[in-house]
Amino acid sequence: MNSRTKRDLQPATELWKMFDSIKPKYAFKAKNAISARNWQKATRKALAEKIGLGVIPKASANPQKLESVDKKDYIREKILIRTGPNCVMPVYILLPKNTPRPLPVVIAYHGHGYGVKDIVGIWDDGNERNSPDGYHKDFAIEICRKGFAVAAPEISCFGERQTDFSYLNTTIGQHAASTCTHSAMLAFHLGISVVGLRVHDGMRLVDYLETRKDMDVSRLGAMGISGGGMNTFFSTCLDTRIKACVVSGYYSSFRDSVLAMFHCPCNFVPGLVEFGEMQDLFGLIAPRPMLVEAGTYDSIFPISAVRKSVSRANEIYRIFGSDRKVETDYFEGRHRISGVKAYDFLKNNLPQTRQIK
Repeated sequence: MNSRTKRDLQPATELWKMFDSIKPKYAFKAKNAISARNWQKATRKALAEKIGLGVIPKASANPQKLESVDKKDYIREKILIRTGPNCVMPVYILLPKNTPRPLPVVIAYHGHGYGVKDIVGIWDDGNERNSPDGYHKDFAIEICRKGFAVAAPEISCFGERQTDFSYLNTTIGQHAASTCTHSAMLAFHLGISVVGLRVHDGMRLVDYLETRKDMDVSRLGAMGISGGGMNTFFSTCLDTRIKACVVSGYYSSFRDSVLAMFHCPCNFVPGLVEFGEMQDLFGLIAPRPMLVEAGTYDSIFPISAVRKSVSRANEIYRIFGSDRKVETDYFEGRHRISGVKAYDFLKNNLPQTRQIK
């Protein structure tokens, strides 16, 4: 059997040929700022429809405060908000002490793991911890200590938001899928996606934050790692209330990362090929500021793909008439938060005092 036959025995061979032959309808092809703005308007609407934002129902937040913990230099609240008629989301709110109100705000999106507790200094058994741990490095706390209010939501499928599979009969071999896999397959069957669920939840969270007098959502940022980086990226594409973002361990390319190796099904959107590559979608973020964190030994988001996609993003900034560049923190290490530049980036791009118009 020759090498051509061996290659053609693989179903992916035909699929990659299809992938390479497609001319994405919504790829970024603008040549000047006017055409770029027109592209944004049409593409933002189409992307929202593709991930399911028009299908997922909304609801009033109806916030409920569950606890308030004094952490010496900041207060940590836990609240519940309703993001849909049948959907409730826990959110930790971190508020620095002795900082003038209203506060600039950053939404902190955790990645895969045991959930939001892992970025606000709580062990998975519920005990408090006093030093950063794991690949998240308690980054929500670090942002708060820079003078921001932080809203850290429990992303769908993690922590308290995992699917209950107790209805399965394990004695006859019925096995539970991962919560992400189950939710993704159910969403695909409905023609939507977990990406859409998460962006929807984030937008409802911003709606709630706008009602708080101690926060100024005109100075809103977002930061996330891994799956939280995905959430940050798509949320910033679709919600223009986000003024600056830090994408850690995600921004690269679909071809060289998400489609090239194993990734959780929550990363996928059926038909997303219509929108081209990640750098095309970056056109929905420009000309707002973005910082990319990437480890040189990140095994699932290769650094070569990150560098190439950042270079294209910088070209897109120029098309918008901006001399801005994507700020980068390329650090020696694996898949984790760095933070060396991120917190100062947020501080520099989200003013600590409200601007008087």
